[in-house]
Amino acid sequence: MSADDARRVSIFEGNVVMTKGTITLRGDKVVVRVDPEGFQHATVTGNPVRFRQKTDPSQGRPGVWTEAEALRLEIDEKTDRIELFEKARVTRDQDEVRGDYVMLDQRSEFVSVSGGKGTTPSATEGRVRAVIQPKAPPSSAAQPPAAGASPAPAPEKPPAK
Repeated sequence: MSADDARRVSIFEGNVVMTKGTITLRGDKVVVRVDPEGFQHATVTGNPVRFRQKTDPSQGRPGVWTEAEALRLEIDEKTDRIELFEKARVTRDQDEVRGDYVMLDQRSEFVSVSGGKGTTPSATEGRVRAVIQPKAPPSSAAQPPAAGASPAPAPEKPPAK
């Protein structure tokens, strides 16, 4: 580990494992820079780099784990963005995307995926791949009746003819 306090840069090399809250980063090299406002920006390289974080609960759904890997990963604490470069793969709540570049915006939950340039027209390296699972409605929509409340009446049958 080396640190340059004047430039506000720390470099970690070897089998690096960094943890902050629910975030875990694993890689061969991690460079952490601190901007004048105190926000951290980390660049992680490895073969591959691995990332894991549990998202906060939102819209009645529990938090889920986001897992990612790539050859290089950059995290910007100020913008809450994570960028993955080269052979990027992100899995979140049974959904998976793969591409040459993936950007995750943690604030808006926006994901952008780009494919790389393949060596031939039929090369699959340039392809973006995604598997998206159907989502259940928020849990508030499917709550059972309150205790002591009577169930909704059954619809009436029309008279027989």
